[in-house]
Amino acid sequence: MDLLISIGIAFVALVYGVYRGIFIGYILSGCLLVFAVVAWRRGFSWQSTAVMAYRGGKKALIVLKIFLLIGAITAAWMASGTVPGIVYYGIQLMNPNYFILYAFLISVVVSFLLGTSFGTISTVGISFMMMAKSGNVDTAIVAGALIAGAYFGDRCSPMSSSAHLVANLTKTDLYINIKNMFKSAGMPLALSVIFYGILSFQQPLNFSGTSIDSEISQVFTVHWTVLLPALMILILAAFRIDVKKSMMISIITAGAIAIVLQRYALWEILQYTVFGFKLSEQSTLYNIIKGGGILSMWKPSLVVFVSCALAGIFEGTEMLQYIERFLRRANSKSAVFIYTTLTSIATGAFGCSQSISIVLTNQLMEGTYTERELDKHQLALDIENTSVVLAALIPWNIAALVPTTTMDVSSTAYIPFAIYLYLIPLWNVLYYRIMDRRYHKEKSALPLT
Repeated sequence: MDLLISIGIAFVALVYGVYRGIFIGYILSGCLLVFAVVAWRRGFSWQSTAVMAYRGGKKALIVLKIFLLIGAITAAWMASGTVPGIVYYGIQLMNPNYFILYAFLISVVVSFLLGTSFGTISTVGISFMMMAKSGNVDTAIVAGALIAGAYFGDRCSPMSSSAHLVANLTKTDLYINIKNMFKSAGMPLALSVIFYGILSFQQPLNFSGTSIDSEISQVFTVHWTVLLPALMILILAAFRIDVKKSMMISIITAGAIAIVLQRYALWEILQYTVFGFKLSEQSTLYNIIKGGGILSMWKPSLVVFVSCALAGIFEGTEMLQYIERFLRRANSKSAVFIYTTLTSIATGAFGCSQSISIVLTNQLMEGTYTERELDKHQLALDIENTSVVLAALIPWNIAALVPTTTMDVSSTAYIPFAIYLYLIPLWNVLYYRIMDRRYHKEKSALPLT
């Protein structure tokens, strides 16, 4: 009973905090204390509970290093003109008759390069939404396309913090996970392109031009060389170079371009990598091209650390053992995936954070995958195909609330149009069912001995 009451308190507090705009890390820290009290009531000392939380939190330390690099590289890419360059060339190549499709595809490319959904939405997302409102295009459709594209890279980019978190928790190889993710998302991506292509014909952009590209060219020196930091990430990823080294090389390259091409001083570059990039307040791009910096990552770092600490308490006290036992009833690949999907929805709705959903889904489902002799890379792939993408379809989860708030659109109207996000789990359910039937058919065809 104490566990149910604590879960109820935590859920209400998290939802209230999200809607009131209270940083979720503070709410999570309070929840950590609540569950520590539950552990104490069940006979665990405060010291042993603290050790459990610390051991859980330690699992996040490797990811936190990546977070620091993500903050630095985002700012460096803005200062070098890499992010503005991607937006500029994307707009230059855009056909107004395929506006919604372009919104999705450019969001896909930028999110894969940046590895962050929030960074994608705060750059190309805002730009496309400005054009949509000016060009009489349904903002709900555009928001759905942009958010779906933003979570493409959030799911499978080598720079994605969620991809690193999943790899670290499941003890799997990041690049194998990325390869598996591309394989499992091929058909959903193709169907999404068709879907957004059809919507583009129905909702063409009636605005013949946009000033955003000209504004970028006035503020930044736009040259193909500004794309080099992004290309470095792609090239080094192809050779499976350690992502931390790849990001450091990209940061140095971006810094050099910022100094030579954009005429920033070295001390300015160092300042941006720590505190974040920003333009003059007089610039029309002030609210669009900004952000990043190492210090900007303390909030997501705290959320991930506390989430892992909570999981450490759950694991050490076995509070969730009854749920784990129920989930182990899954007796086929499709059943296991369905249970993983339902678990990710429940943890995403409860935790109001993509990170919590990832951590708790891994903890609750790990035993099931082990018992069914499923590979750890399979667990990692299934978490990526559920927790990472479905969190963005839960309106009160920060994975959905931050993008919709940033673009100033409805918190629910975009959901039917973010088709890529729910095509991934639906397609994989279908795939696993086909595999199960094939397995049972082959098994029944074996001669009896």
